[in-house]
Amino acid sequence: MMTDRDLRFCFLGESFVNGTGDRTHLGWTGRLCQTLSQRGDRVTYYNLGIRRETSTELLERWQQECDRRLPPGCHHRVVFCFGANDTTLENGTTRVELAQSLANARQILNVAQQTYPVLMLSPGPIADDDAQNARIHELSGHFAHLCETLKIPYLDIFTPLSRSTIWMQEAMAGDGAHPDAGGYTELARIIQAWSAWNAFTSF
Repeated sequence: MMTDRDLRFCFLGESFVNGTGDRTHLGWTGRLCQTLSQRGDRVTYYNLGIRRETSTELLERWQQECDRRLPPGCHHRVVFCFGANDTTLENGTTRVELAQSLANARQILNVAQQTYPVLMLSPGPIADDDAQNARIHELSGHFAHLCETLKIPYLDIFTPLSRSTIWMQEAMAGDGAHPDAGGYTELARIIQAWSAWNAFTSF
């Protein structure tokens, strides 16, 4: 039976949000919203993941993206997942320095939570660069502390996915970073088991 709840989601971040590598083109965002629709909610979701985008670039666009898509009168929700691209080395240095990544995240989240219910996921691991994974793990820890300070629910997906055989095997079989449908299905299951996600979507 359909409910009268008009749920509208913006998922913002980089290629892991985009679902890059998934030949079903659902990613984890589509799978989460598919489950919500199957239980009877009216769901509109916007996948606003951009490949190779850094937190600096996300800072420039996220608010306008959400304001256009989340009108008053609906049950709007915003989910962020970014940071892996910040840790990529270019010309001997990371694309975004750690301190700047944290400053960007703080500014994004501070503003977002004033208007929208917000969740944040950590960046995910890649399969072909242990040094970058160490940087992603470090950044994830800082993001966790920031979200605790801001009282924004934060989910560490890096740790379980770095131990996930299907995530890592599919990423390695692909481009070294992005899994196929099995990996994103695993990620969706991790999120669906998170109490904060269930509270976020059950009211």
